[in-house]
Formats: sequence, structure tokens, C-alpha cells
Amino acid sequence: MRSILYSLIAELRTNDMTTCCAPKNGAAAPEINADELAMLCKALAHPARVQLLNYLSAYGACYFGSLADVLPLAASTISQHVSVLKQAGLIIGSADEQRVCYCVNVERLTQLKQMIAKL
Repeated sequence: MRSILYSLIAELRTNDMTTCCAPKNGAAAPEINADELAMLCKALAHPARVQLLNYLSAYGACYFGSLADVLPLAASTISQHVSVLKQAGLIIGSADEQRVCYCVNVERLTQLKQMIAKL
């Protein structure tokens, strides 16, 4: 068993690692704000938040009560997910008398798309 393992290690050391991925002609990796990208990805790391963002993106603005119809979750749980999306700047809430209307922050979503495109 050890001889097989040693021969595999020796083979890995001698193989040209570029055979699996062709180099990109020495191009440097584009600059990204890794902390910012990680924070935005973390905000989208739960399926409920992805669904909320997708719903708001497709339907425009809606009141919080309508968001409760999107997901089979308690209003308090939806509120927590909305808070995470707001803290990340992906959605914006504006108060109308006693209700809050939410919509996608298009500028912020565009920034996220641009950062991901650089990967």
C-alpha cells in the first residue's frame, strides 16, 4: 500500500501541473475587494434571502406583508432575513406611514455582479 502511495506522490511531483488548466498568458488577477465580496456573498448565503432578493428583483417594490406570502416562514424570520439584506445594502426600505416598502438597491446589486464577474 505504501509503495502505491509513494509512487502517486512521486508522479504528482513530476507531472506538469499546467496539464489540467492552461495558463492565462501571465495575466495578473484583477483587483477585487475580497472583504466586501465575502460580506455580500454571506448575505446571500441563505436560500430564503436569495428568494427574497429574486422576488423583489422581479416584482419591484413591495410591502413587508407581501414578503410573508413569498416564503413559508414566520414573519419574524422573514424580518431577520430582510435585515441581513438591508445591512448588506442589497435592498432598501422606505417607510410609508405605518408600512415599510422594500425594493432592490440596483446600484449595489450591479456592484455585486461586477465583483463576481472579475473572479
